[in-house]
Amino acid sequence: MITRNLLCLAAALLPILANAQSTESWQSCAAVADGAQRLACFDRWAQSQGPAPQTAAPTPAAAITEPSRPAPAESRRGLRLTTAEGCHDTKYGEVSRFWELEAGADCGTFGIRGYRPISLGLVTASTINTQPTSGNEANNAVSDIGYRKTETRLQLSVRTKIAQGLLANSPEQLDSLWFAYSQQSYWQLFTPALSRPFRSTDHEPELIYVRPLQSARAGEWRLRFGGAGLVHQSNGQSLPLSRSWNRVYLMAGAERDDLQLNARIWKRLHEGSADDDNPRISDMIGRAEIVARWHANRSNLLTLTARHPLRNTSGGSLRLEWFRALADASAGPSGLQLHTQLFSGYGDTLLDYNRRRTVFSIGLALVEW
Repeated sequence: MITRNLLCLAAALLPILANAQSTESWQSCAAVADGAQRLACFDRWAQSQGPAPQTAAPTPAAAITEPSRPAPAESRRGLRLTTAEGCHDTKYGEVSRFWELEAGADCGTFGIRGYRPISLGLVTASTINTQPTSGNEANNAVSDIGYRKTETRLQLSVRTKIAQGLLANSPEQLDSLWFAYSQQSYWQLFTPALSRPFRSTDHEPELIYVRPLQSARAGEWRLRFGGAGLVHQSNGQSLPLSRSWNRVYLMAGAERDDLQLNARIWKRLHEGSADDDNPRISDMIGRAEIVARWHANRSNLLTLTARHPLRNTSGGSLRLEWFRALADASAGPSGLQLHTQLFSGYGDTLLDYNRRRTVFSIGLALVEW
């Protein structure tokens, strides 16, 4: 047992002794006077130390790379290099962005978009309908209500794209199917004696199909899109103030730089005379309309809407509007606007479908063009 312990102790001490011997050999080599013998001694000592440890070669500066970073979103998706995207990218024209006619101007489905202006305005009119009547005896108000000519008007209007690429799907053309909802209310804010009621509220859900036709070209009139739609409009009231009708329409839009022309022609869906809340409404409000829009500059937009019954000359209406940007207009004509409007004719509301009046309003609007 003692012998085995001595052997183990010796094995542990051998490396230490060898290192000590190496140190003594180095010292002994340094003490050799003859140069050739001293060099030979150092060679033998160096060989006894084993191979020198390998060190990694320095990495050239050019080979040092930064940690990998994800490519920009535009590169990953193969889109244009721009800070704006899709329907908000001013690289595309107004019509392309509004109806998302091109793949690059697409903002996807089921997002909430503006349709008509969202507005709040102060209104005064040449006349006020205090006892609405209709050609249907069931729709004649039985008493006069003391409404004032000065009131306020509130309009809400939104839309969403529910499908795209149905019949056209390419980088140059992208058709789409939209659902829109608009609501316009007249509020007797200045009539406390009547507890400030909402005199009229019209609801207008709409289904719209849009098909691209021609791409935009500077300095030329181009027929940008065509389409069709189905629209229901009603005021949600009970008899005798109930008003409603349904239409199908065809539409088209043309554009030349800052000018646009949009046209619609419609046909009322038939209703029996007993159920007709508003007989001859097409002769009053009209059967077609044309809308002219002119961007005088980024801050000013003028629009003119003309409606005509086509079969007679006694109905229809004209609506002139001016939108003046109040927010920063450098990114485009969308945003908060001063909204001034002059209307003359039939159909400013469904209750007024058979009553001609002139209406002036001024207020604020949120616009997404």
